[in-house]
Amino acid sequence: MPQTTEKMFGIIPEQITRYMDGDTDFINDQDIYSYLQPAAPPDRSQLNDLLEKSLTIETLSHAETAALLRVTDPDHLSLMEETAGRVKHKVYDNRIVTFAPLYVSNHCVNNCVYCGLRRDNNAVVRHALTMEEVKRETEVLAGKIGHKRLIVVFGEHPSYTVDYMVDTLKTIYGVKVPTRKGTGEIRRVNVNAAPLSVEDLRTLGDAGLGTYQVFQETYHRETYAKLHPQGTIKGDFRWRLYAMHRAMETGNIDDVGIGVLFGLYDWKFEVLGLLSHAIELEKKFGIGPHTVSFPRMEPAANTPFSEQSRWRVSDADFKKLVTVIRLAIPYTGMIVTARENADIRRQVLPLGCTQTDASTHIDVGGYSHERAGQNTENQQFTLGDTRTLDDVVKELAEMGLITSFCTAGYRCGRTGKCIMELLKTGTEGKFCKMNAVLTFREWLDDFATPATKAVGEKVLIAELEQVRQNQPQMYDRLLESYTRIQNGERDLYY
Repeated sequence: MPQTTEKMFGIIPEQITRYMDGDTDFINDQDIYSYLQPAAPPDRSQLNDLLEKSLTIETLSHAETAALLRVTDPDHLSLMEETAGRVKHKVYDNRIVTFAPLYVSNHCVNNCVYCGLRRDNNAVVRHALTMEEVKRETEVLAGKIGHKRLIVVFGEHPSYTVDYMVDTLKTIYGVKVPTRKGTGEIRRVNVNAAPLSVEDLRTLGDAGLGTYQVFQETYHRETYAKLHPQGTIKGDFRWRLYAMHRAMETGNIDDVGIGVLFGLYDWKFEVLGLLSHAIELEKKFGIGPHTVSFPRMEPAANTPFSEQSRWRVSDADFKKLVTVIRLAIPYTGMIVTARENADIRRQVLPLGCTQTDASTHIDVGGYSHERAGQNTENQQFTLGDTRTLDDVVKELAEMGLITSFCTAGYRCGRTGKCIMELLKTGTEGKFCKMNAVLTFREWLDDFATPATKAVGEKVLIAELEQVRQNQPQMYDRLLESYTRIQNGERDLYY
């Protein structure tokens, strides 16, 4: 990339090369291809050994993960899915965390051929939120819907300076809205943004950044180069590849989220690319990714590539890749989003997913405008599931799952290496169960419809009984906090 382009987009070459092993980065296409060569799938005994390793919450190797990718026997696949659910429950217990995406702008300097917001798509009406508009969006999200955490999507454009990002975070955290019995507020702001320098990331961390999320989109170099034209910030494969390293270097960001866009290249290659990224972070920093996301490419306005790719992922393969990611990186959080339709989300949630969004709008200003449908002309892609948070919470409760609005661990310092140890030993799940009970009680009292509240109450009774049986030393303390929540106190946590 020419020096002028590096300067224009803030790319600092030494903040790439210092993490590399000489001239080599951690994605080796030929090595990944070698693991994907045709071979016999594991027999039942070999499969059991791999699944037992996952249940110890130990990251699988490339060879072990490739063996899982070769499984085709229906009974073996069912065993993998059942074990993936057990792994998730061991680490994260019986809860699903909900969030909402907040797109603050649809300006972009990149020209990714699959994206509705690409620079050359003249069908899009561009807009960036002012801080007053950010406030209005947040008031709806926190005060009417009841979200407690957001992923703020900034896109990639020079006008999204770190100062703009900091102002956005401060504005969101500053919103307090009266509810039925308490106050609606956002307690955790995660960010999906361009790859930033160490210096800008440190500033963002100081402003209260939660998880820093950058998706590689595809780990396959040739495909990456074809889909992301040079002369843009996204044209530099390695600047993006080492974004998580720079975040870890700051000292004040230790939760990072990785992901790819499935449908750009062979999904099996991408799974091993995600695994390579996780192993690299564990090796260099002792901390793997806090979350892994696995969005599938969806149609976008005036974007034919999004519907024509030869690498589109079937529903069956999607379920398999979710299962394999859970087994290969057993400690990580896994995010399934409203890109997927409601039926697919129901199918993959039991396979190890820990987070999902609801009441989702991805058009800029969509929450405060309270649009009934999608404004597809101004969106990055088309959503598959536009159900309300209340609808999703009700369905989760009917499945026996508790919706958690907890952000306590982040504010108690259970992040980075600390939370990784707690996750791998199953300890964090015990804190999270109690905090899930308290925040679910909050949400039911402040936001739920009568039908959702009724089914949610049944889940709370079951969850409280589990704490009484399994954590008797904490039960009385939890019950005391639970009663205080019922009486109108808010934001009590362990």
